[in-house]
Amino acid sequence: MDTSTDLRYQALRFQVPRVDAVLYTHSHADHIHGIDELRSYNAIQKSEILCYGSAPTVAYLRRAFRYIFEPEDNGLTYIPRLDTKVIDGPFRLFGMEIVPLPASHGASGSVWGYRMGPFAYLTDVASVPEETLNLMKGLDALILDALRPSYHPSHLTIEAATELALRIGAKRTYFTHMSHDVEYEETNAALPSGIELAYDGLQFTFSGAS
Repeated sequence: MDTSTDLRYQALRFQVPRVDAVLYTHSHADHIHGIDELRSYNAIQKSEILCYGSAPTVAYLRRAFRYIFEPEDNGLTYIPRLDTKVIDGPFRLFGMEIVPLPASHGASGSVWGYRMGPFAYLTDVASVPEETLNLMKGLDALILDALRPSYHPSHLTIEAATELALRIGAKRTYFTHMSHDVEYEETNAALPSGIELAYDGLQFTFSGAS
């Protein structure tokens, strides 16, 4: 999910063995500027990596990283080998249905989350339209944006994220994209049952294949 600026560090720290595809939520720097690290996986896997996103996101990627998508040396340079896919609705990937979840990034524009079976990921949101909420019923696990306690024009506060999480009603909700303003232990202790702050290295499994 995205290629964050610390992709290399996280991949090495938690020994991520493969990257078969990337689902991009939006084109902000902290979500895309680790894209060059994908080339290591190309070398290991000896194949292209599929990259999915909305039309504006894919267009931005191809423009911002032109050296990747329009190489000038007939493919001889050691660059990521990526196959971009523009999506505008549900699609299937590796036997799983992926459902885009459109939402508002407030003053920063729009963003897409994704649902895969009983799991959904929705970061960098200020509000979520009713149509998207209707796509998030019956979740086992939800990862949701929750920046900090105080107001921000482009992100949910801890309080707003909690209200939204309770409304969605996933069995487990993990808050992500927290800032340094969030005191981990204190905030976790105050959250309702079934809601907690995520952390680097958090892992869980789910089945979305059909």
